Amino acid sequence: MKRLGIPSLVAGSLLVACSANAQEGGVARPNLVLKQTSEGMPKGDKQEISILTATLKPGDKTVFHTHRFPVSVYILEGAFTLEMEGRQPVTVKAGESMVEPPNVKMTGYNRSATEAMKVVIFYVADPGTPFLDPLH
Repeated sequence: MKRLGIPSLVAGSLLVACSANAQEGGVARPNLVLKQTSEGMPKGDKQEISILTATLKPGDKTVFHTHRFPVSVYILEGAFTLEMEGRQPVTVKAGESMVEPPNVKMTGYNRSATEAMKVVIFYVADPGTPFLDPLH
């Protein structure tokens, strides 16, 4: 049995996730949600790809933290507000995406009083790097 690598699995997952309205003549075509040039990506011979999900209940927030590498998020439900040190708050709604910069102090919030927020998180890092570094 042939073993698939992570890039193959990610690409396959993205193809399966293509929406019906992206189909043209029976051929699935991905919808571009976000394309952004980013600094601070890992430069080693190998990278570790993590795809995570999270749900923040109404009023929840993340710990105050930083990331060592850029983090890409896609909001499935609700809205996510990210407050970053020295920057204006950014709110990303369902169907939208953003790239969180590396080495910036931040806290994320679900400001809704009634609706949960669900997010898919994509993180590419040097192998063994923690997803976030909590700050006190």
